[in-house]
Amino acid sequence: MEKNTNVAIMNRLSRSAGHLGGIKKMIEDGRDCSEILIQLYAVRAEITAVSKLILKTHVDRCVNGAVKDGDEASLAKLKEAIDILL
Repeated sequence: MEKNTNVAIMNRLSRSAGHLGGIKKMIEDGRDCSEILIQLYAVRAEITAVSKLILKTHVDRCVNGAVKDGDEASLAKLKEAIDILL
């Protein structure tokens, strides 16, 4: 991946990790379950967005070449990644 993409991904993951720490504190403080669930959903949505960004980058950088080269192994790995993501 290119450096700008890596930086963006790392920043988003750091935010998610911080957010999870906040959720842990909410639980420790006995906050309302519905508030905690909303925050958990927000973290899940962010992780999904990061996963999509990584997948798009992989397709742009690796899979296009694999298709041109007829690299079946790389295409099989892509299919596995999509199955995991979805």
